[in-house]
Amino acid sequence: MSDTSYTPPKVWTWEQGNGGEFASINRPIAGPTRDTELPVGKHPFQLYSLATPNGVKVTVMLEELLAAGHTGAEYDAWLIRIGDGDQFGSDFVDINPNSKIPALMDRSGDEPVRVFESASILMHLAEKFGAFLPKEGPARTETLNWLFWQMGSAPYLGGGFGHFYAYAPEKWQYPFDRFAMEAKRQLDVLDRQLAENTFIAGEDYSIADMAIWPWYGQLVLGRLYDAAEFLDVESYTHVMRWAKAIDARPAVQRGRMVNRSFGDPALQLHERHDASDFGTKTQDKLDAAE
Repeated sequence: MSDTSYTPPKVWTWEQGNGGEFASINRPIAGPTRDTELPVGKHPFQLYSLATPNGVKVTVMLEELLAAGHTGAEYDAWLIRIGDGDQFGSDFVDINPNSKIPALMDRSGDEPVRVFESASILMHLAEKFGAFLPKEGPARTETLNWLFWQMGSAPYLGGGFGHFYAYAPEKWQYPFDRFAMEAKRQLDVLDRQLAENTFIAGEDYSIADMAIWPWYGQLVLGRLYDAAEFLDVESYTHVMRWAKAIDARPAVQRGRMVNRSFGDPALQLHERHDASDFGTKTQDKLDAAE
């Protein structure tokens, strides 16, 4: 190991520039930094998000509900630019005091209901529409096992491996070894499960797949951190089979575009207010890019 030794101080103090690429939005306190008013559209669900893996979970779920005929799941999706600190605006913090995307307002009832944390949003929508989550018994428990596995595991992939591999201002061997080992262990967990099951929780597509695919599916498809070769993702053949099958679903393809403001313009739909937006607004962006 050639890493420089670091002796922690007795009391840690915040140095604002020490966070690498995301230093401008990382801070050790909560709460809003400014007064802002979020827009509200015409549909029952108002989503405030960005097409990071956590945001994609929810837009995939909403598009899958609509594809399954649940017309009550119509939604407006508003772009939250986390690099600009939109998540610290007062209205956003009122919905999610943790200042993380995605955040959802359910306006389908007599009183608006705030829903934050991606797993909570998936469960809320699944129970509201009776879809993608078994109502009872072992199948429900197994689906929730894997939903919460994702919530506990993905921080090691994103904030751990992804941060040090792609975003940290300095490259040290120890965090590479530590988090690459954990990312590969998690991929092996999934590969063993998918060796015996079509989908994560069994033979039925569920919110467990919608939660796990944006992280681990896109990782093995080469869309996260440019790390597919480094992690030898091709060796996880069952995960790769599953990832490609879900990637081919039209609702997943649409959900991946919503609130996307980076990458290929053909895959970006900054805001979504109607199904027709996938055709017209995406083409507008392509025309503007030429």
